[in-house]
Amino acid sequence: MKKFTSETLRQTYLKFFADRGHAVIPSASLIPENDPTVLFTTAGMHPLVPYLLGEKHPAGKRLCDVQKCVRTGDIDEVGDSAHCTFFEMMGNWSLGDYFKDEMIPWSFEFLTSPEYLGIPVEDIAVTCFAGDGDCPKDEESAKKWIECGILPQNVFFLPKSGNWWGPAGTTGPCGPDTEMHIIRNRQAAAKLDAYMFDKAPEGTFLEIWNDVFMQYNKTADGAYEPLKQRNVDTGMGLERTLCILNGKNSVYETDLFEGAIAEIERLTGHSYGESGEVTRAFRVVLDHIRTATFMLGDVHGVVPSNTDQGYILRRIIRRAVRFGRNIGLPRGGYTAVAAQFVKKYGDIYPELVANSAKIYEELDKEETKFSNTLQQGLREFRKITADMPAGGVIDGETAFHLYDTYGFPVEITGEMARENGLSVDTEGYAAAFAAHQEKSRLGSEAKFACGLADHKEETTNLHTATHLLHAALKIVCSPEVQQKGSNITEERLRFDFNFPRKLTPEEVAEVERLVNEQISKDVPVVMREMSLEQAKEEGFTGLFENKYGERVKTYTIGDFSKEICGGPHASSTGKLGVFKIVKQENVSAGIKRIKAVLVK
Repeated sequence: MKKFTSETLRQTYLKFFADRGHAVIPSASLIPENDPTVLFTTAGMHPLVPYLLGEKHPAGKRLCDVQKCVRTGDIDEVGDSAHCTFFEMMGNWSLGDYFKDEMIPWSFEFLTSPEYLGIPVEDIAVTCFAGDGDCPKDEESAKKWIECGILPQNVFFLPKSGNWWGPAGTTGPCGPDTEMHIIRNRQAAAKLDAYMFDKAPEGTFLEIWNDVFMQYNKTADGAYEPLKQRNVDTGMGLERTLCILNGKNSVYETDLFEGAIAEIERLTGHSYGESGEVTRAFRVVLDHIRTATFMLGDVHGVVPSNTDQGYILRRIIRRAVRFGRNIGLPRGGYTAVAAQFVKKYGDIYPELVANSAKIYEELDKEETKFSNTLQQGLREFRKITADMPAGGVIDGETAFHLYDTYGFPVEITGEMARENGLSVDTEGYAAAFAAHQEKSRLGSEAKFACGLADHKEETTNLHTATHLLHAALKIVCSPEVQQKGSNITEERLRFDFNFPRKLTPEEVAEVERLVNEQISKDVPVVMREMSLEQAKEEGFTGLFENKYGERVKTYTIGDFSKEICGGPHASSTGKLGVFKIVKQENVSAGIKRIKAVLVK
């Protein structure tokens, strides 16, 4: 394999596809403009969604770029050898132009040719879609790989969970993908048959590239229809590829981090790699300050706050400060590290240079704000947990106290708890957070059972609509959706539930459609009393079960909703009127709020 710097790898990738008729386009903002389902751009395809759906791109049908991305779903893993919250995704696209017959040979050439990456063919394994009742096995891709030169024994098949892309919602463009992996353990790989890829011992393979073939449209009734415009969407992670090509054990040992590592070593007196704990602290600071630098320096940059992108940014900076403290990184050191990233990336992403003053100012402000209470908060945490046995749980009120008084995001409290063999009652935290907000808004306003302000017809109807809303959210968003709070007045219902983001306009429309469909059917609302155990066995949804007695009231609305509840409810859904969602809000991390009305 050839050795590369980050600059030469970017250039080599873009030139390869430019030579094959692709327009080189710049990286889009980290704040997505065309995909409201995510807070940040998490993949190269996000800025191109309208064009993948058929809109004409001004640069043509063949595109390539290196896209800035942020993913925070596995932030707790940052500190190991491979996980990063910020990364660069090299990608190329065909918008209704070429397809498998062109893309797979190009992928093979780029990976194996001595002119490009020069990876030995025997070190490459590929996976393809295994097929199911919806769509056939992707024999075309497998055959094309073997024709190119991939060894037949290194072609594997996986189900939709492994080799299928999209759609992001319940409907939309989708299709099989084929992934390219470096074989790290040939002996283990040789023992696998074509359908055993996911049974390989950990470390046998490392994914390097992914070609998505968007050839179907999933319809509302679950059918898969051939797309008129078939697209290709690929993604190759720059950091991981750079690490593999240079024979490094960690992405942090590439040239991307050299200057920042040297700066931390200078400021702390520690050496990267001197011990496991020191190395982890270095990596967390490196990753999080790089991510914060790009968030703050983006053309649509954000600043630390308590909501949406700003909350993620604040959490990342505060986590960096906590780990920096473990290696003695002094006040102001975080801006010095950020300056190294501005220097390293400034030629590629000039917005970092243009916004450098903002980057340093906001980092310094957030570091100062958190450092002022960090020491006290850590003392309070040690006091709280001093006598807790292994496996103990920090209650929600206490976790909220650490947030409200000392500025510890609940995720940081949770991480510190895990480091000490403990856990946090996150649902209790969400409830404490919501209760605090409620007190702030309503003062001493009285609260009533089931979240109702009274038992008038209007509130009763809205309460019944809440059951329909809950059931619809489980269908549209996730079966794991659960109610986390409810408040109902004569004018509106308010419903809190666990979900990582706000609903898209399409999801809102689908929830409204499902609820109004049940209302139009005038479905009877049937109440039965039974034991709590029987209710569980019959699949009724129950909230705060520790507060129920041995016998409970259950409410069934056709085959759509089954819940344990104290009532009151309308006798049938036809009395409710037209259901309309009027507002969405963030309550806390992972808890969203919907406000809705019934229109007669």
